[in-house]
Amino acid sequence: MMAVPFADAHSDPHAAQEVLAAGPPPPDARLTVVLVHGRGASAEDILGLAREFKTADVAYLAPQAAGSTWYPYSFLTPTERNEPYLSSALRRLASLVEQLSSQGVSQERIALAGFSQGACLVLEFAARHPRRYAALIGLSGGLIGPPGTPREYSGTFTGTPVFLGCSDVDPHIPLERVHETAEVFRRMEAQVDERIYPRMEHTVNLDEIEAVRRLLSTA
Repeated sequence: MMAVPFADAHSDPHAAQEVLAAGPPPPDARLTVVLVHGRGASAEDILGLAREFKTADVAYLAPQAAGSTWYPYSFLTPTERNEPYLSSALRRLASLVEQLSSQGVSQERIALAGFSQGACLVLEFAARHPRRYAALIGLSGGLIGPPGTPREYSGTFTGTPVFLGCSDVDPHIPLERVHETAEVFRRMEAQVDERIYPRMEHTVNLDEIEAVRRLLSTA
């Protein structure tokens, strides 16, 4: 695991933070996963989860949030309250994807994954930037915005495989938002595997790890 440089953007709260990397260099990897940590966690923490996937030919890039938080309030809060942090976080992901493209990594070899706040961020970014990804993985997360937020995203995912896993009683992620997210992604032509786990805590379980392992192994 090593830190890799990231272009600074002085107006962005997250721009000066490091990005950790694991696995082979992205141009040499079968695919690259941008892996996003949750609130109060770190890039190093989420790379620990990546080790559970046991994918030696996959590169991982894990950006670090300023203050270990991508945006200050709940993902269900009106989005303007989470600014400028939310826009900065979305730009962070966009810059990483652009960086990979500049290294010759095609979009079909890029996957996005996250847990909790990181999952919300990944899913919202993907909905705003639809294309054919290697995979999209949201562990305990959903699209960002208060109930009733218009989901007028343009474009399609062209069959991108999507995994959504969450508890039915998650204290942070309403079940209705997970269902809404799955519906939106299906409408945008993604192949969605939505799994709801009864009475699970806000965590990642073994079934999710195995599902992600299979998904990354075949993407």
